[in-house]
Amino acid sequence: MSLRADLRLALATAVTVSLTGGLLGLTTGTATAAAPAKAAAKPAKPAKHSADYNGDGYRDYATPNSVNGVVVTYGTATGPGTERFTFGQGSPGIPGEDRGDGDSFASALASADFNGDGYADLAVSDPGEKVGKHSARGMVVIVWGSKTGLGSKATTVNPTSSAPGQYYGKHLAAGDFSGDGKPDLAVSDNRSVHVHRGGFSSKTGATGKVSRFIAPKADLRNPLGLAAGKVTKDKVTDLYVFVAPEKTDPNKNYRWGTWFLKGGSTIKPGRPTTNSAITPSHAWGKSGVVADFDKDGYGDLAFTDPYYKKYAGSVLVVRGGKNGPVDHYRLTQNTPGIATIVTAHDHFGSSISAGDTNRDGYPDLAVGTEETVGDVSSAGGAHVLYGGKKGLTGKNSLFFTRETAGFPGDAREYERFGSGVRLTDADHDGYADLLVSSRDESGVYDGHLLGGGEGGITTEKVSKVPVTPNFPQ
Repeated sequence: MSLRADLRLALATAVTVSLTGGLLGLTTGTATAAAPAKAAAKPAKPAKHSADYNGDGYRDYATPNSVNGVVVTYGTATGPGTERFTFGQGSPGIPGEDRGDGDSFASALASADFNGDGYADLAVSDPGEKVGKHSARGMVVIVWGSKTGLGSKATTVNPTSSAPGQYYGKHLAAGDFSGDGKPDLAVSDNRSVHVHRGGFSSKTGATGKVSRFIAPKADLRNPLGLAAGKVTKDKVTDLYVFVAPEKTDPNKNYRWGTWFLKGGSTIKPGRPTTNSAITPSHAWGKSGVVADFDKDGYGDLAFTDPYYKKYAGSVLVVRGGKNGPVDHYRLTQNTPGIATIVTAHDHFGSSISAGDTNRDGYPDLAVGTEETVGDVSSAGGAHVLYGGKKGLTGKNSLFFTRETAGFPGDAREYERFGSGVRLTDADHDGYADLLVSSRDESGVYDGHLLGGGEGGITTEKVSKVPVTPNFPQ
């Protein structure tokens, strides 16, 4: 399953899908919850990092937690620090009803400086939220950044029409989809995708134009995930939507497709691609990243298919072109150079993340697995595949497990080490570092950070950190 689904499965109940959606409107509410992060001077320019909530120049980490809602760990020059702030719908000023452990608050997160004040903000969804008389209408909250971090003010992003079972906020993605230089917010419900244009106002609730998109194929209108990035050579963010039939027959193969929306002053939706060659085998747990793996100027979409061939797993890559997606290729453990071999239930591609680990200009891809290590079932591991002129290949790829030399501890049964992965430059040295998740005996997830460098990811610098990989890309 995807990184988001993987970690949320251990943290919260799943959200099922149902009916339709409408246009967005904004209502505002002032929060009184104060974050404990150290104060930073108010920056004069937009936030340098899309997740720098307190404006100190370092990226911060917001991760979901079914008990507390969202846990924010503030970054330092060397990576995640010790200062943390936790908030949920039970916190003062955070809209919505706190329903305890079964709540779907923080099902999806997206970070950007939505109001352009120099502090990154965090969009948080609760697709199962009851609004008025409408059960599971869903809602999205923007918690605004400030010199003390998140928690001082919140704004609710609502559909202008409501329906029970709408599940508004199933998925979120941030980017400049309209090309006006302001971050926009894409929100999916159980049938459509809404793009809410910037700029957002934390004071009045004002926002730009809102567009709603429904997949043009009547039998493929159930959004399963969003992946945002620059696919064409312009400076505008494009959007991929993973779509599936509204009703899936459990006795038949799960069919779904990728749907490309080209960004611009007028966002142009294409038609879902359902070619079996690029249609993974099951319709849940879809996650993807956009990166220019072959450095040809066009962004490529890499997305997960961990259920491929008896759950051995794979990663699909759709190359970008002038007008969007073009050709494609599949990566599996049979790809030459990849360290391990195909085995049923390995779930190769349980999660993925892109970043330049060796600073050669080509993004690389981290791929999580849940495979057996030696004779230890579901111990798990993480691959790193390098980008290059031919795109992603297995050449010189790396594989890390608990048994890798230099890594502390031993492989444990069902630990699922690497089931969640994230490439991020935690120490700000220009090299992407690898954050991997693991699960302890009580089922609690934690994170381990492996440093990147000229030779890529190594175990020379391994540290346990209070962050799991499921923060916004």
